[in-house]
Amino acid sequence: MPAVPALNIPANSAIAQPEFLMGVATASYQIEGAADEDGRLQSIWDTYCDEPGRVLHGDTGDVACDHYHRWEADVDLIAGLGVDAYRLSIAWPRVMDEKGVPNAKGISFYKKLLDALKAKGVQTYVTLYHWDLPQHLQDRGGWASRETAYAFADYADLMSRELAGKVTAWATLNEPWCSAYLGYGIGRHAPGVTDLRQTTQALHHLLLGHGLALAKIRANDPGALRGIVCNTGVFGPQTDSAADKDAAYLAHVQQNYWVFDPLMLGSYPKDMFRLWPGTEPLVLPGDMEIISTPMDFLGINYYFRSVVETDGKGGYKEAPHSDKVERTQMGWEVYPKGLTEILVDFNARYQDMPPVYITENGMASDDSVSDGSVADPQRIRFLENHLMAVNDAIKAGVDVRGYFIWSLMDNFEWAYGYERRFGITHVDYTTQVRTPKHSSLAVQAFLQQRKRPQR
Repeated sequence: MPAVPALNIPANSAIAQPEFLMGVATASYQIEGAADEDGRLQSIWDTYCDEPGRVLHGDTGDVACDHYHRWEADVDLIAGLGVDAYRLSIAWPRVMDEKGVPNAKGISFYKKLLDALKAKGVQTYVTLYHWDLPQHLQDRGGWASRETAYAFADYADLMSRELAGKVTAWATLNEPWCSAYLGYGIGRHAPGVTDLRQTTQALHHLLLGHGLALAKIRANDPGALRGIVCNTGVFGPQTDSAADKDAAYLAHVQQNYWVFDPLMLGSYPKDMFRLWPGTEPLVLPGDMEIISTPMDFLGINYYFRSVVETDGKGGYKEAPHSDKVERTQMGWEVYPKGLTEILVDFNARYQDMPPVYITENGMASDDSVSDGSVADPQRIRFLENHLMAVNDAIKAGVDVRGYFIWSLMDNFEWAYGYERRFGITHVDYTTQVRTPKHSSLAVQAFLQQRKRPQR
């Protein structure tokens, strides 16, 4: 086997210190499988996958990585990496029925998983909602309906009672921007709606549900940290023209401030509705106070930069791709500096920003097993450069406490099915054999080195 490239992280960097938390992440629908077992209900992603043309190659999450049955071996895999923490999500359709009655079998799965991780010394960062809304709630309007925010609070209440003492940190939502815009705006994600008016209302109800859930978690599991996970984007103008610069600004508002301003400032950015006039959500008295409930941490996901230009109608559109920049299998530009930029920007804009964890960062590549190993040198460089971008943000005064690699293993990549591989562990979807990629070995070696006492 060829020598595995190392993660070149300077020993004096913040990232190389044992107190900087390092973890790996997954999500329920992307790895669990067992879609029809032990009382699990239909989710919006089951429905979406069943609709022809929605998902590449007609792939579904019915089996995925079969984690529901292979969780014990996967816990060993996580512990063997030497990471400090594992970020996972709970499948809402697995733990309660349509009337809100707890599903003991589904809850037991998560209890056993969390107990096993704790026994291995792995901290647990649990996300309550990573996009798999029960279909029966979508049938009544989904996140475009205020009812779903209250249903989410009930779900958070149940899980924080059942799992109290087993969770290091609770995140209410994963990437509400994706749930709202990709799910209700352009239909690229479940439930596949295309209606901007529903989009802004869905985001409002997602954030309302988040605030309501924080109160439940605080009451039921006061020893755990409480926060949210949001995706971010960085945008550059195609030209130096005023119109293109404004387009890049509006893209930044739509991707970032639309979500973070209500959470951190208690208001929606006015320029959001310059971009989408007439789409303001219905906001009831007290909503913004609930949404802006203080948190213990902020989870930030970052992957790439986009270049945009004016659409000639006061908005923006993505500019043609340049062949001069490095890209991943997703076609996304590799731009580590953007992670530093977004962290520094938020730190200046939000005076009371809580400690930050990078809860997802990683890249897809077309990986395959050769002679029992998987070489992924681009991913090793990607991780190295983004970790150093975090280090630069820390040096600039941003309180970043940890970093989670997306992902522990290859998995169901939503509308892209199984073609795009984000894992540091290769998964053969026919045999379910897990093969650590070179990036996994590099991370493992880095973490082992980090734990050694410095002379």
